[in-house]
Amino acid sequence: MKNSLPPLGWLRTFEAAARHLSFTGAAHDLNMTQSAVSQQIKGLESHLGKTLFHRRPRVLELTPTGSTYLPVVREAFRTLTNGTRAISGPQKNVVQVQSNISFAVQWLSPRLGRFYDAHPDVLLNISTEIWEPRDMAEGADVEIRFSLGLADTVRGELLHRDHYYPVCAPGYEVALEELHRHRLFDCANLMANFPAWAEDQGLPWPNNPPVTYATTYMACLPAVMAGAGVGMGHDIMVGELIRQGRLIAPFAHRVPVPEAYYLLTAAQAEHSPSARAFADWLRQEMAQESYGSQDWPKGFKP
Repeated sequence: MKNSLPPLGWLRTFEAAARHLSFTGAAHDLNMTQSAVSQQIKGLESHLGKTLFHRRPRVLELTPTGSTYLPVVREAFRTLTNGTRAISGPQKNVVQVQSNISFAVQWLSPRLGRFYDAHPDVLLNISTEIWEPRDMAEGADVEIRFSLGLADTVRGELLHRDHYYPVCAPGYEVALEELHRHRLFDCANLMANFPAWAEDQGLPWPNNPPVTYATTYMACLPAVMAGAGVGMGHDIMVGELIRQGRLIAPFAHRVPVPEAYYLLTAAQAEHSPSARAFADWLRQEMAQESYGSQDWPKGFKP
């Protein structure tokens, strides 16, 4: 191993690839191409003289060296972040916000005007990820996480529970008994899916229906809006699109989402009036996101 430190960017790329166990996930995280991520990891491995990942078909695994190096790199970035804050001082009116990209685009962004109207002196820096971090996102003051639950290593509170149901474009014809024969679109790795929705109402469901899975709702909902088929969504993701008339819910049956939205606040946020103001605003906005059977969004077809 050389005495000189590797480039900081290579270490950042290694941390992201290790967190996602995916070069594609790291590429999305860092706004890079998958090829660039791969080249940086190769450069880091060459610099260290050690292999950090096992490249297996469709699977990325840390080697023992990679597993040993990862906490060292994470602690180094944590030290840099805390040290930089200690020297430069916190930006009093700036709040670092972390969420998944679908939540940021479909729910948060359309409401930012209301937040800024109420808090014109606060500035939000919003960063997005597709996969949730293991611990609270590094450098974030406030994080909105969609998950089955929170690890013991993070502090958070339940923010909102939702309901899920199929959606399609206006004018798209689909009958309940023929649903499994249509092109279906869904977000991968969620329990709120087509088989679970069908089972909840006793609807027979085949083993291998034609479902297109994506790692984010942002990849599958546009196809549904374009009339390519039927998608699965929940209120937070599709409520605004239904209100805008870009989607409809063709069936009345709605099922509670096993996953939920959680609000995480970092320790430093407790001393930030701006971060507390944003967290309070989130709680108030989320409290209004409740669609009962008598108050479905416009475009819902019971």
